[in-house]
Amino acid sequence: MSSSPAILPVTNQQATQSQPPINTHAFRTFLSRLSSSLRDGLSQRRPWMELVDRSSFARPDSLTDSFTRIRKNLAYFKVNYAAIVSLVLAFSLLSHPFSLLVLLSLLGGWMFLYLFRSSDQPLVIFGRSFSDRETLLALVLTTIVVVFMTSVGSLLTSALTIGVAIVCLHGAFRVPDDLFLDEQEPANAGLLSFIGNSAATSAAAAVVAGRA
Repeated sequence: MSSSPAILPVTNQQATQSQPPINTHAFRTFLSRLSSSLRDGLSQRRPWMELVDRSSFARPDSLTDSFTRIRKNLAYFKVNYAAIVSLVLAFSLLSHPFSLLVLLSLLGGWMFLYLFRSSDQPLVIFGRSFSDRETLLALVLTTIVVVFMTSVGSLLTSALTIGVAIVCLHGAFRVPDDLFLDEQEPANAGLLSFIGNSAATSAAAAVVAGRA
C-alpha cells in the first residue's frame, strides 16, 4: 500500500508577526519636534551676564513701574527665565525622589498607553481590552489624583511659586531701558507664551502622528 505524503504545517509569519507596542514613527516625530523646539528656544537665550549685570539694577519707583519692568523683562529674558524656573523644578524633584518617580511613571503612562500606542493595538490588561476613551479617562483620573491629592501637587506648586517669585523679583528690579527687542519679536511675547507655544507644537505633532 502506498502511503500519502505527510503534510507539513505552514506557519504564516506575516500573521504571527506582532506590531510594536508603540508607534515608533510618532515617538520619533515627537522627539524630533521637541529637539527642534529646544534648539530654537535656546537660540533666543540672552547672555547670562546681561541678566545679572549689577549696574542695571535699581529699585522701582512704584508698583506700576514694577509691573512695567516685569512685562518688558519677560519679553526679553523669556528663555533665561524659563531655564530658571526649570532649574527650580528640577532641583525640587531631585530632592524628592519619590515624587520624581511618581511623575515619571505618570508621564510614561501617558506616552506609552495613549499618545504613542499603535492605533491598531488595543490596550489589554488582565485579559480585558480597553478602548481609547476608557484609557484616556483612566489616565485623566489618575493624573488628577496624583497632582491634586498627593504631595506631588504641593511640591510642584511650591517649586513653581519659588521660580515665578525669582523671575518677578528680578524683573521688578532689572531696569529694562537698555534692552532692545528684535523687530520680529512682539513686545508681549512673555515667558508663558514661549513655553506654551513650544509645548503645544510638540504635543500636537505627537497626538496627530500617534492617533493616525
